[in-house]
Amino acid sequence: MSKSGLHVADSHDLIRVHGARVNNLKDVSVEIPKRRLTVFTGVSGSGKSSLVFGTIAAESQRMINETYSAFVQGFMPTLSRPDVDVLDGLTTAIIVDQERMGSDPRSTVGTATDANAMLRILFSRLGKPHIGSPQAFSFNVASVSGAGAVKFERGGKTVKERREFSVLGGMCPNCEGRGQVSDFDLAELYDDTKSINEGPFKVPGYSADGWYGRIFGGSGFFDPDKPIREFTEKELNDLLYKEPTKIKVEGINLTYEGLIPKLQKSMLAKDRESMQPHVRAFVDRAITFTDCPECGGTRLSETARSSKIAGINIADACAMQISDLAEWTRGLDNASVGPLLENLQQTLDSFVEIGLGYLSLDRPSGTLSGGEAQRTKMIRHLGSSLTDVTYVFDEPTIGLHPHDIQRMNDLLLRLRDKGNTVLVVEHKPQTIAIADHVVDLGPGAGTAGGTVCFEGDVEGLRSSDTTTGRHLEDRTKLKAQVREPSGELEIRGANTHNLQDVDVDVPLGVLCVITGVAGSGKSSLVRGSIPRDAGVIEVDQTAIRGSRRSNPATYTGMLDPIRKAFAKANGVKPALFSANSEGACPGCNGAGVIYTDLAMMAGVATTCEECEGKRFQAAVLEYEFGGKDISEVLAMSVAQAEEFFGDGDSRIPAAHKILQRLTDVGLGYLRLGQPLTTLSGGERQRLKLATHMSEKGGVYVLDEPTTGLHLADVEQLLALLDRLVDAGKSVIVIEHHQAVMAHADWIIDLGPGAGHDGGRVVFEGTPADLVKDRSTLTGEHLAEYVEE
Repeated sequence: MSKSGLHVADSHDLIRVHGARVNNLKDVSVEIPKRRLTVFTGVSGSGKSSLVFGTIAAESQRMINETYSAFVQGFMPTLSRPDVDVLDGLTTAIIVDQERMGSDPRSTVGTATDANAMLRILFSRLGKPHIGSPQAFSFNVASVSGAGAVKFERGGKTVKERREFSVLGGMCPNCEGRGQVSDFDLAELYDDTKSINEGPFKVPGYSADGWYGRIFGGSGFFDPDKPIREFTEKELNDLLYKEPTKIKVEGINLTYEGLIPKLQKSMLAKDRESMQPHVRAFVDRAITFTDCPECGGTRLSETARSSKIAGINIADACAMQISDLAEWTRGLDNASVGPLLENLQQTLDSFVEIGLGYLSLDRPSGTLSGGEAQRTKMIRHLGSSLTDVTYVFDEPTIGLHPHDIQRMNDLLLRLRDKGNTVLVVEHKPQTIAIADHVVDLGPGAGTAGGTVCFEGDVEGLRSSDTTTGRHLEDRTKLKAQVREPSGELEIRGANTHNLQDVDVDVPLGVLCVITGVAGSGKSSLVRGSIPRDAGVIEVDQTAIRGSRRSNPATYTGMLDPIRKAFAKANGVKPALFSANSEGACPGCNGAGVIYTDLAMMAGVATTCEECEGKRFQAAVLEYEFGGKDISEVLAMSVAQAEEFFGDGDSRIPAAHKILQRLTDVGLGYLRLGQPLTTLSGGERQRLKLATHMSEKGGVYVLDEPTTGLHLADVEQLLALLDRLVDAGKSVIVIEHHQAVMAHADWIIDLGPGAGHDGGRVVFEGTPADLVKDRSTLTGEHLAEYVEE
C-alpha cells in the first residue's frame, strides 16, 4: 500500500504521452485520464489523428503484436514504433475508424458482421428440405466435384486408390455470387455503319490512324473496308471476343485481343475516380450493370433458395430490413439451436440499437457511408464483456442527423461506464459537450498546427480563447433572401432501395440541401434517381486509390505543367522531373526512403543517403526554375506554391489555377509532395472537389462535405459553395450540419424515419419555412440551432 492508502496498482490512472513527433506533432505532451471519455478537437489537419491513431493506438497495437511468437508475427502486419519519447499507462486499444469497408462485390453487411454465418448455420439445421452444410447457403462458395486416383505410402508400398469428392456451395453459377452481371452496350463501343478503316470506334484513344486502329485494321481477321454491320458472326466474334493471338502488323510482332477483353483489362480494372473525365464518362455510358437473371440479384443458387424455415428462405431473410429480421428470429423457438438463436438475436438487436436497423444483411458493404461502416464495426463491441480497454473513435457522428447523435452519445457513455477509456476525435459540439476531458490541438493546420492549445474540461474550453472555444457556441442566422432557381431537375417515381415512388423537383442554379435522419433515403434519391445525362459531377469520400508515391501534385495533374516549365527553362526533357521516371534517384528508385523488411519485426524506413529524401538524382536538382529546384517545389505548401507560380519569372498559369482551387477548398496547408495515403476522409473529398471544379458539368453533388471539418472551417466551405452557385453551377448537398441547412436556398427533407419508415419527402421549401413549420425532426433541430 502507498502512503495515501491507495493500492499501488490503482495509481496508474493516466495515459502519459511525452514528446510525440508523428507527422506534424511538435513534441506534444499530454496526460489522458483512464476510464473517462476524452474528446480531441482542433481544425482539420491540426494533428488529432496523428496523436490518437498514429501515436497512442499505433503503439498499443504494436505492443500487443509483440506478445505473439515470432512465427505468428510473421503473418501479421508489421508496425513501426511511433516517433515519441515516452508512452506510459497504455491499455489494449480497439480502433473503430471510418475506413470504408472493402468494396469487394461479394462483401455484404451480413458477411462483415458474422450475422450471415449464424444465419447459414440456422438454415443448415432447421431448413426444409435439408440440403447440406452451412456452405450450401454461402454465395462465396462454388459447388465443385471431382474424382481421380491418389497415391500414398502405406507399409513401405506405394498404393493407388480412386477417390471422389464434392462440395455443395450456395454460389449462383451465372453471376459467381456477385448478384449483378455487367454488359457492354455495343452501340456505345462503335458505329456499325462504318468500316474499321473509317474509324468506327467510340472508345477514347481508338482512332483509325492510331495504334489500336492499325492493329484491328491489319489483323487479317476481317475485311477492314467492310461496314461492321455486314460482318459475319465469326468476324464479329473475332472483333469483340477473340482470345489473345500472336499476329504481325506492319512488320511488328504483336498480340491481338478482342475489343471487350481488352477494355476489361485496360479500363475496367482501374479505379473509376482515377480515370480522366472523358474516359470515366465513356465507361459510365458503355457499361450497364443489371441484376443477374438466374438468381434475381440474391447471389444464391436455386438449391440454396429452395430450403425454407417457416416459409422464408435465406435470400428472403437477408433482404429483410434488420429490425424486421430481428422480429422474425424472435418467433423461432427451437431448443436444439437455442444458443445460436440467442447470439443471432443479440447481433441483430445491436444493429437496431445503434441506429442501423434500416439496413438489410444483403446490402453490399462498399455502399455503406463512412459513418455507417464505423457503426457497423461498433456492433461487435457493444455486447463485449471486456473492460479496461481503450476504445478509439474517429468522428463517430459522421452521417448522423442531430436527432441520432443523442443515441451515439449514450453508446459512448455506456462504453465508458463499463470501465473503459474512450478516446474520440470529434468536431460536433453535441458530442464535445459530453466529454470528461478535452484536448484541443492547433492552432492551425499542417505545419501551423501540432501543438496542444488547451487541456481540461468542456467549461474550460468554452471560456478559453482557442479557435474551438470561440466557435463552440456558434449559431447561424437564416438567410434574409434566397436565390431563385434557374430551372429544375425532375425526379419521378424514384424507388431505389427504400424510396416510395418519390416525385420531387430539385431546383437548379441554387444551393439545395437534402437532409433527413440516417437511412431515410437521401443517397438513394441523389445517386439512384438523378438522370445520368444531367451533367452531374459526384464528389464523395471514398478512398483515393494511389501508392505512397501519389501526392496532391500528381493527383490534380498540376505536376505536368510544372515539369514542362522546368524542362523548357533548362532545355531538357520533362521526364527528368518525375520521381517515378527518368529523374528518380537510383538509390531509392524515387521513393525518398529505403524500406528494409525485417520479417516479423517492424520494417525500417531510412531516408535515402544518396538523395537525402529528395527523391531525385543530384544532376536533376541542378536544374532550377524561378530559383527553386523540383524537390523544393514539392516541399512547398499549396499556399506558398500559389504565390510562387502566381507571378514573376516563375509564373505558370495552368498550375496556378489548380493551386487556387486547392486553396478555395481549404487545403492551403497541404504540401504538394505529401503522400495521398496520409490524407483524412474530409481532405480526400475536398481534394476531389478541387479536381472536379474545372469540369464542364453544371450540377455538383456533394456527400457530407463538412466531414472532418472544424466549426471554423465550415464558414469557408459555405463561402466556396456560394462561389460555385454564383458561377452558374447547381449544387446539391447531402448534409446534416445545421449551419449548411440554414445557408441553403432550398431544403428537401426525407423521412420521417429510417428504412421502410422513411423514403418519403416530408418537407420541401426554404429553411425559414422549415423552421416556422417545425413539422419534422430536422425542423425541430434547425429551429433550436438558428438565432432568432
